[in-house]
Amino acid sequence: MTQQSTEPPAPQAITVHERSRVLEVAFDDGATFRIPFELMRVYSPSAEVQGHGPGQEVLQTGKRDVALLQLEPVGHYALRPTFSDGHDSGLFTWEYLYELGRDQQQLMREYERRLAEAGLERDAPMQRKGAGGGCSAH
Repeated sequence: MTQQSTEPPAPQAITVHERSRVLEVAFDDGATFRIPFELMRVYSPSAEVQGHGPGQEVLQTGKRDVALLQLEPVGHYALRPTFSDGHDSGLFTWEYLYELGRDQQQLMREYERRLAEAGLERDAPMQRKGAGGGCSAH
């Protein structure tokens, strides 16, 4: 009987392709994914994008041409990208990067569906919800 590993796949190689705006990640299970920067940005695991709970997600627009300015390792488990729009608060774990890569076509269709439902264009500038920002309800 073979014991299944519960460890998520770990990256063996990470390559930033600036011109094509993709992050290429080769994992130790043999899978290699080319994840568009736009997909990473609109599905950032940060509270700024995901909200603080279910139903609080913030639909991102105008991210098609976002660039990756910096990619900082966080311990031995994640990366913190800095995007050209200033966003830098998402921690992309190896497991999350694997999921983004594996599910990217489905996630992109879901993103486009959500945009259509909201009556928004993919390239429209982000709408600010009032001055001051932050998470306060004041």
